[in-house]
Amino acid sequence: MSTRLFKLVFTVPHSSLEVCKQAVFSAGAGTFPGGEYSEVCFETQGTGQFIPSAEAKPAIGEAGKVVKVEETKVEVQCIGKDVVVAAVDKLKRAHPYEEVAYEVYAMEDV
Repeated sequence: MSTRLFKLVFTVPHSSLEVCKQAVFSAGAGTFPGGEYSEVCFETQGTGQFIPSAEAKPAIGEAGKVVKVEETKVEVQCIGKDVVVAAVDKLKRAHPYEEVAYEVYAMEDV
């Protein structure tokens, strides 16, 4: 039985991009099967938007006002559930936002 593959996708302000990438890479994310490639990811530039509530403690912006932030979406492969769980944990610790926007997908070998 082969190890399951996952894809971790997250968005981050440009100013915290490298710190967050290094955090997930340090958990083993971004390594391809066989180990011949590491720190592999795909980046897409875009604009994130949110409105913090009165109870929020936003790193950027003010409660009740629309905030638009230039961000990078990062997609990175994780080999094994333990790696993706560790990568998410390290991402949450490194990311500047109170609530980190991320997605995890199980990948199929076809």
